[in-house]
Amino acid sequence: MDQYIALLRGINVGGNNIIKMADLRECLEGIGLKDIRTYIQSGNVIFAAPKHDILDLTQKIERLLTKKFSYASRVLLLSESLFKQVIHNAPKNFGKEPEKYRYDVIYLIEPLTAKAALQAITLTKGVDTVDSSTHALYFSRLISKAPQSCLLKIMSLALFKNTTVRNWNTTTKLLQMLDDSILPMHPTL
Repeated sequence: MDQYIALLRGINVGGNNIIKMADLRECLEGIGLKDIRTYIQSGNVIFAAPKHDILDLTQKIERLLTKKFSYASRVLLLSESLFKQVIHNAPKNFGKEPEKYRYDVIYLIEPLTAKAALQAITLTKGVDTVDSSTHALYFSRLISKAPQSCLLKIMSLALFKNTTVRNWNTTTKLLQMLDDSILPMHPTL
C-alpha cells in the first residue's frame, strides 16, 4: 500500500461546495481507499491505496466527488514521495518567521507550470516574495502589509483554476500526519 495526499480544490470556501469530512471519508472508502484521514475542513485527505497511476486515480476521485457532491471537482493528487519533495524544495527559511510573514504553498495542477505561473504574477514590492519548484510556488507576505499583497489578485487570474493553496502550517501538519501514519500490516502466507 502506498500513501497519497489529495488536495481538493474549492470545497468549504465561502459557503460553496460544502462537504462534511465524514461524508468525504465514507465516499472515498467506497472506492477501496484505506486509512483515510482528513485534516481541517478545506479538503486535505491522506489515504493508502495499492500503487496506482496518479492521473487515473485522480480522474477516478474527481468523477466520484463530482457525482456524489454535485460540484465540478478538481483534485491534486500527490504521492507521499512527491509531497515530501515539495516540502523539501521550499526555500531555506520558508516558514521560519510566522510572527512576521504569512506563508502559503500554491500547489500547481497540470497543465500549469511554475514558469507560466511566475510569468502571470506581479508581486507587490516590499510585501510579497515568491519562490518556485516544479510542483509549487512558495508565497510569503508581510503580515503588517498583508492587505497590499497580490495574493488575492493571483486567486482571480484564470490560471488559478489550476492551483490549490494551503498555508505552510497545514502543509507541515499533513507531513506530520504522513510520518505518524501506521499502515495496516498484511500477513504473509
